[in-house]
Amino acid sequence: MQKQVNQQHNRNQSVQFGRALLTGFIGGVFWSAVGMLMYYFNFIEIPVKSLVLTFWIKASWAQSWIGNVVSIFLIGVLSIVVAIIYYGLFKKRNSMWVGFWFGIALWFIVFYFFNSFMDNVPSLSNLKNETIVSTLSLYSLYGLFVGYSISFDYNDNRVAVRQEE
Repeated sequence: MQKQVNQQHNRNQSVQFGRALLTGFIGGVFWSAVGMLMYYFNFIEIPVKSLVLTFWIKASWAQSWIGNVVSIFLIGVLSIVVAIIYYGLFKKRNSMWVGFWFGIALWFIVFYFFNSFMDNVPSLSNLKNETIVSTLSLYSLYGLFVGYSISFDYNDNRVAVRQEE
């Protein structure tokens, strides 16, 4: 009996972890597409492809629409890593504010620490205020989506397991 309960618990955890990975990928693809739209409508002055693709690939295709599609996909893959980090650190925190602040922390990591690696992205002091506010909003919404989705799923699963017992 105990072995069956442990197997069910392990199965629930692996399904839950898989959903967290999927949430990360979908969140990365969706919010990077929103970021691309924000760039096209001049809310931000940095294209999404500058953050993940054109700082290390100088080919002509990276500047075209193919570069945009590849960038959105790459951000989705990188977002899986972000979701794993969130899942490991904050899954038990059932608050939307944790995800919001997680997104703000990601913004600081990208625009303060990784900015030195990205030669085609202006430094923070050279960005317009509209870009700073818009990207902060985008990252906070991304963190809120990924974080709260993972935390809600974890806590909802915990409640369901308790009701089964």
